[in-house]
Amino acid sequence: MTTTASKWTAILRIGTGLLFLWAFADKLFGFGYATTSANAWINGGSPTKGFLSRVDVGPFSETLRGWAGGWLTDWLFMLGLLGIGVAVTLGIGLRISAIAGTIMMLMMWVAEWPLDRFTEAGQPTMSTNPIIDYHIIYAIALIVVAVTYAGNTWGFGRKWANLDFVRGNHWLI
Repeated sequence: MTTTASKWTAILRIGTGLLFLWAFADKLFGFGYATTSANAWINGGSPTKGFLSRVDVGPFSETLRGWAGGWLTDWLFMLGLLGIGVAVTLGIGLRISAIAGTIMMLMMWVAEWPLDRFTEAGQPTMSTNPIIDYHIIYAIALIVVAVTYAGNTWGFGRKWANLDFVRGNHWLI
C-alpha cells in the first residue's frame, strides 16, 4: 500500500472509531443529540430502549422490541460501542473489532430492516436503499481498516502486534 493510501485508511480508522466513541458517550451522558440528558445511561436511562422499542419493520421486530431496555442488551451494546471505539481509534485489536462491529451493524440493519417499504402500521419506511445502508458501510469500513492494518499508521497497531499475548493469539491483531 502506498504512503498516501495508508494515511487515508488511518483517517478512515480514526473517524470510524470516533463515531463509535461518540455514540457511546452520547448514550452514557446524554449530550442532547441522539440521547437527552434525562435519558442518559448514567441518569437511569436505557441506551437501547428508544431504538429497539420503536422497531416496526421486519421479521424480528417483536423479538427486538422485547430486548429493548433489558440490562443485558444495554450492557452488551454499550460495551460493544466502547470496546470497538477505543480499539479502532487506537488501531489495536482491529480483527476482533471488525468482527464485533460487523455483527453489531448487521443487527442494527436487521432492526431497521430496509427491505421493507412499509411499517407494521402501513406507513412508508422511508428506506432509501433496500440492501446497502449506513450500517453496511460502517461494517465495510471496519473490515477495510482491519485487513489493511490501518492501525500501523498513526496508531498503536505495530506495538500491539508485538506484545507477547498478541503474538500468541493472532486473532487479537
